[in-house]
Amino acid sequence: MQINRLFEIVYILLNKKSVTAKELTSHFGVSRRTICRDIDALSTVGIPIYTERGKGGGISLLPDFVLNKSILNEQEQNEILSALHGLSNVKTDNSKRILEKLSTIFNKTPTNWIEVDYSGLTHENDFFNDLKIAILEQRIVEFNYYNMHGDKSFRVVEPMQVWFKSKSWYLKGYCLTKQAIRLYKISRIKNLTITEKNFAKRDSLVVSGNPIDNIYEGGKNIYIKLRIAPEKAYRVYDDLYESMIERQSDGSFIATMTWPETGWLYDFILSFGKHIEVIEPEYIRNIIKDEAQKIIEKYL
Repeated sequence: MQINRLFEIVYILLNKKSVTAKELTSHFGVSRRTICRDIDALSTVGIPIYTERGKGGGISLLPDFVLNKSILNEQEQNEILSALHGLSNVKTDNSKRILEKLSTIFNKTPTNWIEVDYSGLTHENDFFNDLKIAILEQRIVEFNYYNMHGDKSFRVVEPMQVWFKSKSWYLKGYCLTKQAIRLYKISRIKNLTITEKNFAKRDSLVVSGNPIDNIYEGGKNIYIKLRIAPEKAYRVYDDLYESMIERQSDGSFIATMTWPETGWLYDFILSFGKHIEVIEPEYIRNIIKDEAQKIIEKYL
């Protein structure tokens, strides 16, 4: 198709600076006359393309030409390159190649503004590219999943999005087993398979509020109030939003939030050791007291 060939001619010229008509005829498998017509067509629409005859000559673009500058302004070009650079950090197959092409087209060197380092993490699964394919092609996925209690189950899911939330990667999807939207922690997904079965988007399914609170498997939302000692200030700002925190005159923190009541909540509280106190509700205080007593009994 001519429009595709014209675009690629411009890309080749941006990348190589100069090329001969013979090289273009060989590359595209067309006649020299066709290439000449293509060059004329590009000149007609305002592409600053010129030819030099003789030894060392060829077809070139003016050095400062930037494709699509009239369509995409400076900020938009930078946003595209920055987004692609971020995408390349989650290991999708084509993002690096596209980034290189658009960098050439825009005549820019992208800024290395983000780096994702998985070293030192138990991140044996590398499903990002598979999930991207499944989401874009609307194909059902199947996998084994381990919940927070270590129970293994087989899931059949219509994938919707990949999320990064609260220091972890999640797959958001419609679970055909549970007949509901669910979040799956990607580190707990094993043996992921993309099936050949397609699905239609469920646009009517909207999750409001905090998605993890609403679709986290198990546990109703409860109001909880905690007192945290100054020694754990770094944990307070790592794990909680500023709106949840009120610093006290003695340096301690009062934290209030609404979270799902699950085993994870108890583990979170206990992970602060002696530096935390549950103020309310009373029954959560008693649960933590019982759990602490069980820990003591192991050392008697």
